[in-house]
Amino acid sequence: MQSHRPTHHIGRCYSGETGRAYLGTRPSKQSLTRIIEAIHECTGRRTTWREAEELVSQINGKLVGWSNYFSLGPVSNAYRAIEQYTKLRLRRWLCDKHKVEGSGWTRYPDEYLHEKLGLVRLCKRTQNLPWAKA
Repeated sequence: MQSHRPTHHIGRCYSGETGRAYLGTRPSKQSLTRIIEAIHECTGRRTTWREAEELVSQINGKLVGWSNYFSLGPVSNAYRAIEQYTKLRLRRWLCDKHKVEGSGWTRYPDEYLHEKLGLVRLCKRTQNLPWAKA
């Protein structure tokens, strides 16, 4: 018998426009933890033999699938947190792969990660949701 693991948290949310409270859903802490663990596993030191583009493609698949599942409700904060964590892990992975000291912020800026390697921007995905355009 499988245990039930909640994917959404149902509770009070606040409108960004009016500030009024409403009942809504957002990703649960467990689902955030699971996507973070998946990103962590992909960017572990044991995977530095892979090509960067191949790794980013795998990460993008996980991020897009996760964001498609959690596209309802106030997701911007969760998307921002996952995007920041992913960039941090990818920079560390690139530094380990190329045996470079430091955090990789100057050598691998956001533009490099997104434009050269093709890392998906989760925060941009909420701007194009069809149901958000009334």
